[in-house]
Amino acid sequence: MCVVDTDERRRGILDTARRDGSVEVNALAVVFKVAKETVRRDLHVLEEHGLLRRTHGGAYPVESAGYETTLAVRTTRNVPQKSRIAAAAADLLGDAETVFVDEGFTPQLVAEAFPRDRPLTVVTASLAVATVLADAEKISVLLLGGRVRGSTMATVDHWASKMLAGFVIDLAYVGANGISREYGLTTPDPAVSEVKAQAMRSSRRRIFAGIHSKFGAVSFCRFAGVGDFEAIVTDAGLSSAEAQRYSLMGPQVIRV
Repeated sequence: MCVVDTDERRRGILDTARRDGSVEVNALAVVFKVAKETVRRDLHVLEEHGLLRRTHGGAYPVESAGYETTLAVRTTRNVPQKSRIAAAAADLLGDAETVFVDEGFTPQLVAEAFPRDRPLTVVTASLAVATVLADAEKISVLLLGGRVRGSTMATVDHWASKMLAGFVIDLAYVGANGISREYGLTTPDPAVSEVKAQAMRSSRRRIFAGIHSKFGAVSFCRFAGVGDFEAIVTDAGLSSAEAQRYSLMGPQVIRV
């Protein structure tokens, strides 16, 4: 019988989480032929190193400079919650005439929820968002130029940032890989971070829309503070107590 040492087992757990999107204690105990308590200790250590976030009965990977989930993977996870978040975020459109929509699946769902019976100009780096809105008769879409990141199907680098810097935008719908009270909003890639930061600078109003699992997660590049937003829209997986802590920093926190 081949015995897997502790470091090798933890690398295996992390690899599995990144491949499958999440791991469960019971399944890992069977795969690695160890006690469930051993797996729980492994998950605790990996969480302390900022590599995983634990959930009831398991864990999921934290995105970092060296790891990021693709758009294709994001479209398969927590879709009902993300759809509710997107609908609630779209309801905050108000009288905005120009809107920035960030890359990512939840912002894409926000774009899908926009009304089609009023004029609207949408600026985006996301090819997916542009595709969703391209055939809407009353919506004009401006797609930022630049290098396309294959993992997210969105443009980045100085071309995108410079084009965005020339606009004054009524409302920005911004996503992130992580949001925390201490570090604000973060994302793994510096090029992506710069586009998001420029969207923040170019916009009069800003709304963050993201699932509860983003909260408390910290990635590599910080591009905004919690207090920079007028509203945060998430699901009821974020506790009311934690929502209150974020609201004390300035934004309205909406849980759907």
